[in-house]
Amino acid sequence: MNRILLAASTLAAVPTFAQTPPAVQPQAAAASSDAAPGAAKPAPTMRPTTGPSARRHRPSRAEFRVRAANLKATQEPATSAFVNAVQVYPFAEGVLYRLFAAPEKVTDIALQPGEAIVSVAAGDTARWTVGDTTSGADETKRVHILVKPFAAGLSTNLVITTDRRAYHLQLESTSGTAMAALSWTYPQDELIAIRRQQASAEAARPIAAGLRVEQLDFGYVITGEKPGWRPLRAFDDGRQTFIEFPASVAVSEAPPLFVIGAQGDAQLVNYRMSGRFYVVDRLFDAAELRLGTKKQSVVRISRSTGERRARRTS
Repeated sequence: MNRILLAASTLAAVPTFAQTPPAVQPQAAAASSDAAPGAAKPAPTMRPTTGPSARRHRPSRAEFRVRAANLKATQEPATSAFVNAVQVYPFAEGVLYRLFAAPEKVTDIALQPGEAIVSVAAGDTARWTVGDTTSGADETKRVHILVKPFAAGLSTNLVITTDRRAYHLQLESTSGTAMAALSWTYPQDELIAIRRQQASAEAARPIAAGLRVEQLDFGYVITGEKPGWRPLRAFDDGRQTFIEFPASVAVSEAPPLFVIGAQGDAQLVNYRMSGRFYVVDRLFDAAELRLGTKKQSVVRISRSTGERRARRTS
């Protein structure tokens, strides 16, 4: 009796062909009807249409524009720009400077002497070592950023901000080729230095050759408004008239000079600027400096009345 009950219970647990099969999804049914009899069903293909995976395969137009701009702005090492083993780039705002490094080798990034670091940021700090040190002292003190990758085939970027500028570098690690060092020249700073030297030389140069103090006549009066460019004094040597301006005239708009005739009419006169002096190749009794359109500033320069000093005719 026990054996019969066991067999019956076992049979009850086994499904029979009389049981109703599970419902088939319409899509699956359609697929099975199209397949050849006895053919294996194809595995479903996953095609992401949205999300990060889709964007990775199909970059947007904006991404292409960014890539093109970065490629155009990248400055590669040049053979002619090496000074011994140091690659010397000309600095410009917004340029990406390429740096090749290698595992177990340190590359030195030397900044401008006297330049101080504000911050250093690397895109990959887990697989790149970035540190800094200095060389020199006082005016020759120089900051050095030292970089080293842990492996070949790595790529990241480095941004260095200082009290003078921002540097953008593109770091690439190779299996063994590494740049020993790189630095920059600064054309804009050099141009400013040249202009300052020229301005100093111009200021030190005499406004005219052969001037003798005893022959100078300072008998001129300056009246009128008081703009920032108002002349300090005027004088002549019996042949030319000199008008001295404050140093600020070098960075402001210079006013034109008009000679006032006997009838009160104003006429432009030829003159040249030497440092902060107007040099007029003639004498005049009255002249005006005028600047402005809606609200014009006018400063008058008049020679004192009376006979010219006797020493001028002696």
